[in-house]
Amino acid sequence: MDFDRYDRIRPIRWMGDHLLLLDQRKLPFVVEDLRCDDADAVAAAIHALVVRGAPAIGISAAWGAVLAARGVDAGDGPAALAAMGPALDRLNASRPTAVNLMWALARVRRALAGAGADWREVLAREARAIADEDLAANRHMGALGAALIAPGSGVLTHCNTGSLATAGFGTALGVIRAGVAAGRIGRVFASETRPWLQGARLTAWELLQDGIPATLIADGASAHLMKGGAVQWLIVGADRICANGDVANKIGTYAHAISARHHGVKVMVVAPSSTVDMATARGEDIEIEMRDPAELLSVSGTRTVAEGVQAWNPVFDVTPAALVDALVTEKGVVERPDAAAMAACFGAA
Repeated sequence: MDFDRYDRIRPIRWMGDHLLLLDQRKLPFVVEDLRCDDADAVAAAIHALVVRGAPAIGISAAWGAVLAARGVDAGDGPAALAAMGPALDRLNASRPTAVNLMWALARVRRALAGAGADWREVLAREARAIADEDLAANRHMGALGAALIAPGSGVLTHCNTGSLATAGFGTALGVIRAGVAAGRIGRVFASETRPWLQGARLTAWELLQDGIPATLIADGASAHLMKGGAVQWLIVGADRICANGDVANKIGTYAHAISARHHGVKVMVVAPSSTVDMATARGEDIEIEMRDPAELLSVSGTRTVAEGVQAWNPVFDVTPAALVDALVTEKGVVERPDAAAMAACFGAA
């Protein structure tokens, strides 16, 4: 596959003494990096959606931990971990639903707990490994997912699951990139994804950079699109996958999946195994992040709703495992995931 064409965007860049994050709030019209010089700046950037997407959040937090080590005077890893604890806790609290954030920081803590006098080098290597492993996983998942798709198929994706949401290439969008390159995907549709318009602003922009024609639809148009037979797969990412196969993803995913089942469209969830949380039994146990209702009351800073109107703004919803036809991770494909199939692939909690 031509990765020079289909894998050029890098939203997270470690510069040796600071972190550069591509500011996704400003895309597609302004391409600008935000510089982070300390861990609290990284936490603030994660919370403010400068960087978003579960894998990208985890990678950013790992580099935030490296920044948290600056100014820490410790003789070994355990002492450094104790000194860095408050900063790591603030990073951990920046987004509550995406399990990759907690997973990456848990890896950082384990690495420090076993490190000696070279703990700074150990910490930096762990952060780099988290990023490198994510990119390799995405490319592998792209091939696995694309192999499930019949040549010439149409696909619909929701939110942004591409290079912008990962170390590179993407999860669900990685499958789409691989499928287009292999001639298996002939038509790509992207839903706009209110209220932050990640589909309209980010996914459409990514596909344009790759020269992949894509058609944008309103979030509410997916059932009508599916009814007409234009798509054969709904392909989405995930922010957390439970032990029973339930999937937390961007708000609107559940509605798309219900429409897909009704119209005979298959549903593929693509995510690295770091997104699988075998310690969470089912979707009802996931904390769903609620954001400022004001985000729904305006578009690009212009209020569109009358004063006095209230809004309810959950960021994620949970799609039951019964609506998922294929879960693709770098460890393999789980068809029709349930508790037994999940345990067989990922082990018990």
